[in-house]
Amino acid sequence: MMKTNTLGTKLKLALFVLTAMLAGCNSDKKDTVVEITPERTGHSVARMWNEVVLDAIRNDYARPTVHARNLFHISSAMYDSWSTYNNKATPFLFGQVLNSYECKSVEVEIPEDVLPSQETAISYATYRLISHRFANSPGAGFIQNEADVLMNDLGLDTDYDSLDYINGENKAAALGNYIANCYIEFGLTDGSNEQNDYANTSYKPINPNIKLGDAAPGNPDVIDMNRWQRIELDNFIDQAGNLVTGIPEFLGAEWGQVVPFALSENDKVTFNRDGFDYQVYHDPGQPPYIGGVLSDQYKWGFSMVSIWSSHLDESDDTMVDISPASLGNIQSFPSSVESYDQFYNFIDGGDSSQGYALNPSTNQPYEPQMVPRADYARVLAEFWADGPSSETPPGHWFTILNTVSDHPQLVKRWSGQGETLGNLEWDVKTYFALGGTMHDAAIAAWGVKGWYDYVRPVAAIRAMADLGQSTDENLPSYHVNGIPLVDNYIELVTEGDPLVGENNEHLNKIKLYAWKGPSYIEVPSEDVAGVGWILAERWWTYQRPSFVTPPFAGYVSGHSTFSRAAAELMTLMTGDAYFPGGMSGFDIKANEFLVFERGPSVDMTLQWATYRDASDQCSLSRIWGGIHPPADDIPGRKMGLIIGPESFEKANAMFNGN
Repeated sequence: MMKTNTLGTKLKLALFVLTAMLAGCNSDKKDTVVEITPERTGHSVARMWNEVVLDAIRNDYARPTVHARNLFHISSAMYDSWSTYNNKATPFLFGQVLNSYECKSVEVEIPEDVLPSQETAISYATYRLISHRFANSPGAGFIQNEADVLMNDLGLDTDYDSLDYINGENKAAALGNYIANCYIEFGLTDGSNEQNDYANTSYKPINPNIKLGDAAPGNPDVIDMNRWQRIELDNFIDQAGNLVTGIPEFLGAEWGQVVPFALSENDKVTFNRDGFDYQVYHDPGQPPYIGGVLSDQYKWGFSMVSIWSSHLDESDDTMVDISPASLGNIQSFPSSVESYDQFYNFIDGGDSSQGYALNPSTNQPYEPQMVPRADYARVLAEFWADGPSSETPPGHWFTILNTVSDHPQLVKRWSGQGETLGNLEWDVKTYFALGGTMHDAAIAAWGVKGWYDYVRPVAAIRAMADLGQSTDENLPSYHVNGIPLVDNYIELVTEGDPLVGENNEHLNKIKLYAWKGPSYIEVPSEDVAGVGWILAERWWTYQRPSFVTPPFAGYVSGHSTFSRAAAELMTLMTGDAYFPGGMSGFDIKANEFLVFERGPSVDMTLQWATYRDASDQCSLSRIWGGIHPPADDIPGRKMGLIIGPESFEKANAMFNGN
């Protein structure tokens, strides 16, 4: 159908202008003056609605895939509402055909004073989508009330549900309703299985559940140490703080089927298992498998996760500089799994950061910030974990974007070029681009997760330790697939060891020098578990006892994929690799921030010079938290390196009418 930027519409507008000019030549006529509504002060309508969406995610179940899709579809509906009243930009769904679904459209008249119509259409489109997508959330009442309040504050009638944007009483409101309805209908055809609460249709885990708790040591029932296991807990509370009944299934095992934003068919490989086609974009290839050609890398990577958990000790006096003077500015990633050991510091933690000599904004050196390593590692693990009251990893980058947009030194020029954009146009465009990027990152990462179905550290470490040690055939408990011994970190329990047991029942088992786990914490605001020697069969992630690890496969890391894709996009959207002012940060208060246990022991500020530095820090946090080994991390970062620019190019083309 015709759109407002067609030649016919431009001719109509030209005739309108010519008629007005001729009328002005008549002395009996007066010029018609249209008062253009100025941009509202403070936040734009798009920003107001984005805050409601982020709050809705915080009050829903922790579902990164689902919320990446929600953020994209809602941001895209905002963009369609805005672009329909724009002579240049092309909508994403309105008037388009996607995955055989057609959102039919007719030409929309563009008023001279366009801002009120854009704001109204954006508000109705977002309101309707929020009401639909979060209707079954545990916080549905709160979410709906917050959306109702904003509509009321904007002077909009929530009962107006007309879809007639041509002849309706309120054309802009009806357009917003119509666009939302298109996204609702499209969402039932996009491969997400929304109508069945996003359930998997084919995937089944190959392994029995791993049972965790005081009465369930080790991982004795595992069949395949390379494959994912469901975690069985007495009480499972998801990362958003919601009690989940039953044992969580693999979230999004078939998410590679979902219709993407900018991912290309040329980047997709289809694999078949049990009669189901798993679609994988930017396939990184298989991870290290125990018993395979990369068996040593499997053992090395999961052992490193265990060793890094020894850094989470409040009494450890190791100090590190966490400022951009020392951290960040990573030049490249390892080219192969065999070279990961050159990128990470296996014993002391961290990566190949070089830091920066000067802040490019101030031309002054970055001021060092020395803090205990244990505080830094624990804060990182919790800050990026996206736990209770969080907006999940894709939403986290929307909060970062909002912080950047609010910075007084940011000049809102798209890609750092051209004219300065108004708040509404800047927000609509950046939300649309970031939403598409997060959506594609979820599809790509979870496509890999579903197909490769890779093991998590808590299962791998316990399973290897159950077999024994793989370092020395002449020592007790040798097994080729056991865990490697590392002096002072991974050792055998010997006679006289405090862990050996009253009847020497733990003799020659594996012990780890690691974070001792939540069973040592009674009151999280007052207690710390600390670090010490524990039986490997009791190793625990740095998480709450009711959670342990996310309910989906590890490879590849969603955090690494989301974050690197977002960092690349933010760099391109702002036209600058650096945060405004050359640095951004987040203030942490001593003994107030941590949730899993007391801490940190000192005040600190997480600092990042560039968006990529923030992304790299996020990736490391998942190793310190016990959630991912390096094999999950690096491929996710590399996928993000591609996804961010791909999304930027597509968004940029659409903004220019292509």
